[in-house]
Amino acid sequence: MSVRRLAEDQFQPAAFAFSDENAVWAEKTIKKYPEGRQQSAIIPLLMRAQEQDGWVTRPAIETIADMLDMAYIRALEVATFYTQFQLHPVGTRAHVQVCGTTPCMLRGAEGLIKVCKSKINAHAFDRNEDGTLSWEEVECQGACVNAPMVVIGKDTYEDLTPTRLEEIIDAFAAGKGHEIATGPQIDRVFSAPEGGLTSLLSDEAKAKSVADKTAKAAAEAVSIPPSEAARVKSTDAETNQSLKTPATAPKESAKNAKIVETAAEPAAGKPSLDDKDRPAGIERPAQPDNLQLISGVGPKIEGTLHELGIFTFAQIASWHEAERHWVDGYLNFKGRIERDEWVKQAEALAKGGEAEYIKVFGKKPR
Repeated sequence: MSVRRLAEDQFQPAAFAFSDENAVWAEKTIKKYPEGRQQSAIIPLLMRAQEQDGWVTRPAIETIADMLDMAYIRALEVATFYTQFQLHPVGTRAHVQVCGTTPCMLRGAEGLIKVCKSKINAHAFDRNEDGTLSWEEVECQGACVNAPMVVIGKDTYEDLTPTRLEEIIDAFAAGKGHEIATGPQIDRVFSAPEGGLTSLLSDEAKAKSVADKTAKAAAEAVSIPPSEAARVKSTDAETNQSLKTPATAPKESAKNAKIVETAAEPAAGKPSLDDKDRPAGIERPAQPDNLQLISGVGPKIEGTLHELGIFTFAQIASWHEAERHWVDGYLNFKGRIERDEWVKQAEALAKGGEAEYIKVFGKKPR
């Protein structure tokens, strides 16, 4: 195990204090633990200090130790043991954590590390010239199906290529990291198979899936040149062209899929677009809400909602039960809208944005 030490005195601030909001949160968190066991709050308090300042300073460790009535050495033991705590200053705009575990390495993580070395700094943990960016290699981040991937803050960016990571780093360097869609950077929903589900389907859906694949194969046999047909189409990020572009790029395949969907009969069990319970849509506003702030909504789902005329949090917040069931069935979610509390999330975001969301759910929206 590597030796982890606190940053040199020249980097340490003179003092630490939680912000007013975080101080209230810290007090509530400490009260969650039984009397005499308040020291168990050390990890969440250190994490909140890191989220506030970007890294864990000596004054922060000592201040939190005083709050929990524990010896400084005990707090230091925790901070230096867990690698989730950054003990040195990191980039003020982004600290890129590149997963280097086997699945990601097999899928091109070394290329992502090369990008970090060229775009940020040749050495891990060292910041770029203006101090806005830093990086490190970490162990498994739990998104192996979508390898290779990185974590920035609390968000994951998956199915990456070196080119796409360069674009993401450039966006954070310019202070526009919030504009980058999180999760898969290709046309897939979370960890679902590329091209849609292949298992756990009803008999009707299985039959339709086989028919669709047969039709697609026949169409490709006619329209794709022999040289293109022979090209590798595996999940190899270096040979699959669709993996080298941003999540919004594969427009042609999305366009073709839409044509097939329009021409085909509705899937068994999928509600009709003319159903009376379909939520009312609106014209696309000049500035649609970022529906991806709702947990459970990714780029692809947001695009589908836009196609249905759903562009604002207020629309989702107003859905009654029948409308929720219609959307759930249309997206084939099997109850996920209720489980993820879309309406409650949308109500908070519509009422007061991220601040209200944090007040209701105790965390930032995704």
